[in-house]
Amino acid sequence: MELSARTKIDELLTRYPYMLDFLVAKSPKYRLLKNPISRKTIGKVATMGQVASIGGLELDQLLTDIAAEIRSHGDTDITVAQAGEKAAAMAPEGREARQEVLKDIIMDLHDGVDIEILKHRFHDLIKDIDPTEIAAMEQALIEEGMPESEVKRLCDVHVEVFKESLEVQPAPDTPPGHPINTYMLENRATEKIVKEITGVVDKTATIAPDDFSRQYRAELEKLIDRLAEIDLHYLRKENQLFPILEEFNIQGPSQVMWALHDDIREAIKTARAELAASKFPDAINTIRYATQSILDMIYKEEHILFPMALETLSEAKWQKVREGEEEIGYAWIGPVPEWPGAAAPGTSRSSEAALPEALELTTGQLTPEQVDLMLLHLPVEISFVDEKDEVRYYTQVEHKIFPRSPGVIGRKVQNCHPRSSLDKVQRILDDFRSGKQRSAHFWIEMKDRLIYISYFAVRDAGGAYRGTIETVQDVTEIRGLTGQKRLLDWDQGAG
Repeated sequence: MELSARTKIDELLTRYPYMLDFLVAKSPKYRLLKNPISRKTIGKVATMGQVASIGGLELDQLLTDIAAEIRSHGDTDITVAQAGEKAAAMAPEGREARQEVLKDIIMDLHDGVDIEILKHRFHDLIKDIDPTEIAAMEQALIEEGMPESEVKRLCDVHVEVFKESLEVQPAPDTPPGHPINTYMLENRATEKIVKEITGVVDKTATIAPDDFSRQYRAELEKLIDRLAEIDLHYLRKENQLFPILEEFNIQGPSQVMWALHDDIREAIKTARAELAASKFPDAINTIRYATQSILDMIYKEEHILFPMALETLSEAKWQKVREGEEEIGYAWIGPVPEWPGAAAPGTSRSSEAALPEALELTTGQLTPEQVDLMLLHLPVEISFVDEKDEVRYYTQVEHKIFPRSPGVIGRKVQNCHPRSSLDKVQRILDDFRSGKQRSAHFWIEMKDRLIYISYFAVRDAGGAYRGTIETVQDVTEIRGLTGQKRLLDWDQGAG
């Protein structure tokens, strides 16, 4: 066997199994070869040139040492190729091998290896990485057990490692109205606002608190309020783009970016509070952190997320991203032109993935069972009376506030109320039918509980009266609420 920079590690270990322990003794990096999955992925395609670089060893010396070890076991049919092949064999062959190399670099970052050393290794190994591979690497790290928070912490660092390669990638080029085009227009608007904020912040470096408040506080508050509109940019990513990427099992990058969005939102909120409380030095530090985080996010979007998404999604999927963007809104840029590839009016954005026996709803589909379960689990009792005043539905919950039985289905609603209140019921129905009123609300005390009762007129898209919804809810606990309880304060033991 002739050893060279192009010899596959799997070929070496298959022929000489005892060499695995020899390699692990050379560098702890080679322990991954003891993992059967790694052997089937990187082991099948990684060359000795790549193996040497991963272990931080000089290739020619490694090949010489391997040959000597093999000969010491009595295998003399081994030679080493002439030097000079190292550079030709440094690029990993195949996406799986590249992914393993990328993950190895990031794990070294996690372990504190100097970033300049890792940049050099990256430059030698993978000079033409594409954004999709970085996204896949982030997801692989999360799937293999690295906490999302840790990947988020490392995000800026590993982008820095890959920066040289990323910057040679062409910028995304999409037509007006395409979601990516809109995101990038918002990014340019963001940069202008950040530049204005930075200009003001730089002027305050040595200013006294009283002068700060008099000269710059109001201006900064207005600029921070403008900057806060970036929430719409992030909301569209989270609710329009990320769900479509998840259809392709791309979840890791979305999770990391969403966490970074939340950090930026919290920083903007904190900066506002600090300005309001006249904590000017703190506010300036928070503003600097927020603006830099925003600029870093723009870089990640335009060099990783957007190119990866364009490579992954078909035009039909971009149509799904585009639909509904107006419902969330845009940051700073006003009306967005129709994208030529946008779906025709009335096209359901979920029609591609319809559930068996699903009911097509205004947004999405649900099976009849799902509709029934959803209604039964709402914290309100619901009844529906059609345009003919006939009862068509009520939620069959176990403990009803007002008793009902299946015998009311198909019955005139007027016959379901005592005669003393019939005139009030009829007036509500008449006002709903005529359009004079759209809702009616009442509350009563019953067995020390506060019961809230509402009626809502139901109209179709053409405005025709189609019936009335009645909701009944016990709001005793709601009436007593004070302060706030956020999602993050939820205690699993509290039910």
